[in-house]
Amino acid sequence: MYHYDVFISYLRTADPIARWVRNHFHPRLCELLDGNLDREVRVFFDGSVRVGDRWPDELRNALQRTRILVPVASGQYFYNEWCLAEWASMAHRENLVGGARPATLIYPVIYADSKNFPPFAHQRRWQNLTDWNHPYEHFQISPKYIGFHDKMNEIAQELEELISAAPPWQPGWPVLTPVPDDPPTSRVPKF
Repeated sequence: MYHYDVFISYLRTADPIARWVRNHFHPRLCELLDGNLDREVRVFFDGSVRVGDRWPDELRNALQRTRILVPVASGQYFYNEWCLAEWASMAHRENLVGGARPATLIYPVIYADSKNFPPFAHQRRWQNLTDWNHPYEHFQISPKYIGFHDKMNEIAQELEELISAAPPWQPGWPVLTPVPDDPPTSRVPKF
């Protein structure tokens, strides 16, 4: 059975992204989805893992039991083993359910630097949130936050449709673990 409606995938080792997800993206997404759905929404992000649990097992279990993956991507996202595994697993599931009109199970958003995404990522329609990628809590009292809230409302409405259209859960859905490519070499020398 599904346990989560949405799985937020992001580069956990990048402190600004982690703070932005924790301070802004996750709470607004939960709040707005709860307002749009006729039931309580369940959103997974790594803050959901209880202390003492086995982190890899929890991630695999959550991913297998999630309807929609929401990657919060930056330039390094696709070079991280966990992020790539989360994306590849849901892309594989899209292929498995296929049909005349394949299901959309990946709803990607851009946190920063989409020019370094691999070619397969550029084949997706993305929501660009780079105008609102301020990780600090005081962003919530800035005038720009109204634009962020409006954009998040649009995202929640689109996710509501995808959640409703998700295929029935199947216990055999695999969680893939591909090896990421090496990041591209820097074009600017670092001193």
